[in-house]
Amino acid sequence: MDIKQYTNDFLDRIIRRDPAQKVFQQAVKEVIGTLTPVLTQNPKYIQEKVLERIVEPERMIIFRVPWRDDKGEIQVNRGFRVQYNSALGPYKGGIRFHETVTADSLKFLAFEQTFKNSLTTLPLGGGKGGSDFDTRGKSDNEVMRFCHSFINELYHHIGYHTDIPAGDLGCGAREIGYMFGQYKKLTNDFTGAFTGKKPNWGGSLLRPEATGYGVAYFAQNMLATRGDGLKGKTAIVSGTGNVGTFAIEKLTQLGAKVVGCMDYDGSIYDKDGIDAEKLAFIKDLVFVRRGSLKEYVKKFPKAEFRPGKKTWDIPCQIACPTACENELHTEDAKLLLKNGCICLTEGSNMPCTPGAIDAFQDAGILYSPGKASNAGGVAVSGLEMTQNSMRIYWTREEVDQYLQKIMRDIHQNCLQAAEMFGLKGNYMAGANIAGFIKIADAMIDQGLV
Repeated sequence: MDIKQYTNDFLDRIIRRDPAQKVFQQAVKEVIGTLTPVLTQNPKYIQEKVLERIVEPERMIIFRVPWRDDKGEIQVNRGFRVQYNSALGPYKGGIRFHETVTADSLKFLAFEQTFKNSLTTLPLGGGKGGSDFDTRGKSDNEVMRFCHSFINELYHHIGYHTDIPAGDLGCGAREIGYMFGQYKKLTNDFTGAFTGKKPNWGGSLLRPEATGYGVAYFAQNMLATRGDGLKGKTAIVSGTGNVGTFAIEKLTQLGAKVVGCMDYDGSIYDKDGIDAEKLAFIKDLVFVRRGSLKEYVKKFPKAEFRPGKKTWDIPCQIACPTACENELHTEDAKLLLKNGCICLTEGSNMPCTPGAIDAFQDAGILYSPGKASNAGGVAVSGLEMTQNSMRIYWTREEVDQYLQKIMRDIHQNCLQAAEMFGLKGNYMAGANIAGFIKIADAMIDQGLV
């Protein structure tokens, strides 16, 4: 069989079936494009129609979410949960609250999550959920009423051994708390049915920091393969949510100087670096006051605020996109390379367009896909589930040690899988191959379900 022709025909069918699902098509194409050597050596995956099965979610749930705002007016949003693949364990993935949420975007995210969870070595399937509700500009009471209404439907479909949601964009500890409270009331069951909880009622220490810290640890592991490290390197980070903020923190702790980051309004360029004092200001600004980075330069006037501009033109050696999918384009990649970037570590899901990825790989710099380098968050969510099951709490240091080990293992698994199939040093291929083989073998073992 001509494997190249088989995969091309397969991708054509995906496009014809769901022509409007562009980001999902992009994610599938990225994975399938690296599997040719695996399919060549393992024709069982073709015979068992694993590709045809793995691109279909096990189920997608869509529901309305009515709630009342502070003016007494009724609002209606749309809720989703994509339970994508449970071959390796119960569905696990975040809940995203943002106006851009659609069935397409969540299907893509659930697909990516399935591979990411496979790489963690933990027994977790993949899922994703959310709503087109936007928490920005809403009062605590409005957010609470929305979250309670959201869970009034979703609780039917989740549970500790079935589907364990977590937070994501627009959904932090506050939202998890409201959803967990309503879930507990409806089920009369205090279980680890959510992760990302506050530590005083079942959450894990280091969970908010985990994804960002994991990004920095993965960058450190990649640089080590070339006898290098983070110390003395200049870095930029795109987002200033949980991932971006804590990536800045850990990169700084490991010796890098972070000189740029951005939010919805624009970016800051601070040549002196974002130290602990400046980062504390950003955390208060983002997590407490929910303000804009425009305020940063009022506090630290030596820095520059650049309205509407991204960070990719700022000279750096380390770049970490941590905001959203397709935020970094081909021209951005060329600019980064021109300005000295030697390591690009994705902190969000599919933040780089295919053209940008090609530019990084053609240049031979270190490049890691998000399904590998941003897996720290779901890894610590898995550790939170373990602590809930055992009714214990681990210290911050214990969780950090587990996190570092998991990121080292993911890094090593990516390298080994890539080398095994003649793609040495290709982290994207290694991540896709290592994740796919584990899921595919489990699917075959469990029969046609």
